Amino acid sequence: MKVSHYFEFEEHVTGGVAASVDHQRKMFDRVGIEYTTEPTLDADVIHFNLMGPRSVWYARRARSAGVPVVAHTHVTAEDFGDSFRFTNALARPLKPYLRRAYGLADRLVCPSEYNRDLIEEYADVPTTVISNGVDREKLAGFESFEDEYRGRYDLDLPTVFMVGHVIKRKGLETFVETAHRTPDVDFVWFGPIDRSLKGRETTRLVDEAPANCTFTGFVDDIRGAYAAGDIFCFPTHEENEGIALLEAMAAGKPLVVRDIETFSWLKDGEECLKVGDERDATGEASAADTEARGDNVEGFVDAIDELRDADRRAALGASAAERSEEFSLDAIADRYRSLYADLA
Repeated sequence: MKVSHYFEFEEHVTGGVAASVDHQRKMFDRVGIEYTTEPTLDADVIHFNLMGPRSVWYARRARSAGVPVVAHTHVTAEDFGDSFRFTNALARPLKPYLRRAYGLADRLVCPSEYNRDLIEEYADVPTTVISNGVDREKLAGFESFEDEYRGRYDLDLPTVFMVGHVIKRKGLETFVETAHRTPDVDFVWFGPIDRSLKGRETTRLVDEAPANCTFTGFVDDIRGAYAAGDIFCFPTHEENEGIALLEAMAAGKPLVVRDIETFSWLKDGEECLKVGDERDATGEASAADTEARGDNVEGFVDAIDELRDADRRAALGASAAERSEEFSLDAIADRYRSLYADLA
């Protein structure tokens, strides 16, 4: 079996989508799936990771030629907003475009059950859930970087950290405000800032962050982030899955996450601490909370306070590490072979 595994805009796209594609190809190598990274109809299956215009063109040709089409649903309109400059304006027309694009597939691959629920509103196409997975080899030996990275950014234990592109959707405002209210704890966000691509509000939040909140920009070895960080704080408002979260789990770090549907599979109090939206006495979000997108900063402060205790951090991190085993590339790889065999 040969797969055309195409990633449009591969030379430009970074972050979670790029990591997912890298993980997929490593899984192919593990189970002996032959593939080319070029879009070609000389294959048993053609698999698109981003449905850009070139991918749509090839998908139409593939359908005419009887070649099964697989499309990955990394992108949704819900996930697109509050990311980079102009993405909010583009999110509305993106949905009808994706409906047409995803509708060209014979099978859609969704990185999570939550993502599949969203995608059911886009196209009447069979779906298969396959996690993006976590590459444990990429994290190998991360502990040895602790002294270097703590020293580089002057971080004291326990350090609250986040990994990924600095974008508002991922809970930037909550992260910064929690740091404001916890001045005796170090906060650090490891990942590219890309100021030219970000809106005014994002750059303002970074520039006005308190002294105990550091933005590192791009780091040369991501293992240093998981070595220097002690509490993984992920206050994202919208996420299809979250590879950085899976990496933090594999590294045995305790998690503090926003209580959103994406993370419904995590057990609160056992594998993470979840922070819900603020509610008034009737159980409804107040007008002020709605304007702030339901942020419950005090809830994040309380969770960080609970994890000042080293034993609590260790217990929560150990449970997270154990749960992460089901997301290893070895555990997932056969799902692709089964998927392609079902279609070819």
